[in-house]
Amino acid sequence: MNVFIIGASGLVGSNCLQHFDKQGWNVKGSYFSYPTDHCVFFNTLDLNHPDNFDLLSWKPDIIVHCGALTHVDYCEQHQEESYEKTVQSTLNIITIAKASNAKLVYLSTDYIYDGLKGPYQEDAAINPISIYGKHKLLAEESVLQYDNALVIRITNVYGDEERGKNFIARIIQQCKEGKHLTLKLPIDQYATPTNAMDIAKAMFLLLKDQHKGVFNIGSTDYMNRVALALRVLKYFPNASYDLIPLCTAELQQTAARPLLGGFISTKFHQLYPEFLFSTVDDYMQKQIID
Repeated sequence: MNVFIIGASGLVGSNCLQHFDKQGWNVKGSYFSYPTDHCVFFNTLDLNHPDNFDLLSWKPDIIVHCGALTHVDYCEQHQEESYEKTVQSTLNIITIAKASNAKLVYLSTDYIYDGLKGPYQEDAAINPISIYGKHKLLAEESVLQYDNALVIRITNVYGDEERGKNFIARIIQQCKEGKHLTLKLPIDQYATPTNAMDIAKAMFLLLKDQHKGVFNIGSTDYMNRVALALRVLKYFPNASYDLIPLCTAELQQTAARPLLGGFISTKFHQLYPEFLFSTVDDYMQKQIID
């Protein structure tokens, strides 16, 4: 099984690369802006770029699209770039998938919902309230028009990654370095923080069993950003920090946020009832031991 992971130097992509390889699949990952030793270069916006990995000749059976422009406020202010890096890049990947007769996996988000009635199952009404959410939905809809596609919606992802960019990783690193943290966090934004390795494991099962369509994937944790930060900080009793809870309106963020976001993984669990998602506490206990 040849699996090509676009954006494999990032959080979800790197965990997929690691897990799929461990399962015995022939996996290759790509990077665009952040090179790593384990990835090849591939520009999804310029399929004829001279430095691109020759993906068609490699003959992928599966293409996993993990690349994304995820800075929500930046997308709101740079709509053309957001469209190019979220929608156009996906359209280009669909072209490659068709030419390769490969299965295509696309990672979507709870930002395609308005956040009034979360956490969400797959049949919930869709209503994005930001440019980022609208463009992710456009890309998702385009992928689903391809007859061999799998869309996995995820949110609040954390876990091990080389850059340590995710919310939990940044808090851990600053605590370990003995830095003082000033955290101004929304108390009214709720989601289901999910470990990237759990996403990789769930995706592997869905691919192995040749599932298609849409799956909302979220862990059993459901909390706001303040509670999430405190969950991490309790493992660093000597940490120095100021935690300032604010309502989203007080933060004056450029892009609107779905306040009650997150996912309920009922559809996935009906297929895999014995699959256990790890929790933030599971992850933190491992970080402290390591």
